[in-house]
Amino acid sequence: MEIKVLGPGCAKCKKTEEVVKEAVAESGVGAEVIKVTDTMEIAGHGVLGTPAVVIDGEVKIVGKVPKKEDVKAWLTK
Repeated sequence: MEIKVLGPGCAKCKKTEEVVKEAVAESGVGAEVIKVTDTMEIAGHGVLGTPAVVIDGEVKIVGKVPKKEDVKAWLTK
C-alpha cells in the first residue's frame, strides 16, 4: 500500500503526515508513507488544496487534517 501526504510543509500538512503515520503504526498495515511537496505532482493528482491524502492513487481527503479513525478505516478497505 502506498500513502501519499500532499502538501508544501505547512502546519496542517505536517499534522496530517503525523496522523497518517500514527494510524499506519497502530493498524499494523504494511504501508509506505510518502510526503509529496512538489506542486506539480500535487496538481497531477487533481488536488487544488492541501493537505491531502492519497491511498493507492485514490484521493481520500483534501483541505483538512483527517481524523486518525478515518485513516484507519481507509487502511482496512
